[in-house]
Amino acid sequence: MMKFTEKTETGSFLISGVSGSLAGVTAVFLTYPLDTVRARLAFQVAGSHIYKGIIHTATSIFRLEGGVRGLYKGFFATICGMVPYAGLSFYTFEKLKYLCMKYFPSKTCRACERNTGGLVLIIPVKLVCGGFAGAVAQSFSYPLDVTRRRMQLSGMDVKTRKFGRGMLSTLRMVYQENGIIRGLYRGMSINYLRAIPMVAVSFSVYELTKQALGLDTGITVVTAGLGLD
Repeated sequence: MMKFTEKTETGSFLISGVSGSLAGVTAVFLTYPLDTVRARLAFQVAGSHIYKGIIHTATSIFRLEGGVRGLYKGFFATICGMVPYAGLSFYTFEKLKYLCMKYFPSKTCRACERNTGGLVLIIPVKLVCGGFAGAVAQSFSYPLDVTRRRMQLSGMDVKTRKFGRGMLSTLRMVYQENGIIRGLYRGMSINYLRAIPMVAVSFSVYELTKQALGLDTGITVVTAGLGLD
């Protein structure tokens, strides 16, 4: 019979979610101007290249669109999307990891003496849990990602300037013009193809790094009787 001591409870799952959200917000704040520049360069229409490189794009936005405010256009929408995205992805991954270790350890785990948790998920299970976590998080946050992109690109053309008036205004216009599926969730299937493997690999590397450093997986398990020794 396996002895099982739970160290990971609801509070710990919530801490993982909050920590993930704060990490995501910090990363976005530090890199957002570069994301705005990337969006402008990527979405230039062939034959009308108004931007000639990273520095030219950044200085043009700064000079013509209100300084720092122009570079951070759509930032609030990004934060509103990043908090549930990062929080849900970390929460979902940790919860799935916990359930696998508690109920299916012989099929999803292997013993690891370097890890104080005693068990670690095998790599295929890490990838599946990470991919599912990414899919859940993307499903909730994607409309705000669409809003962010519309706001970032609002200064490129006279027709798109209406999307630079604020997050709620942009959300409303996208919904009114194209509805939910073709507007707020436009491109979602392609985004899944990009995001799910990316998040799966990210969480797998995250877990492998924790193992290499001997950090706790969140539960303590005695592996006797499981065939994992």
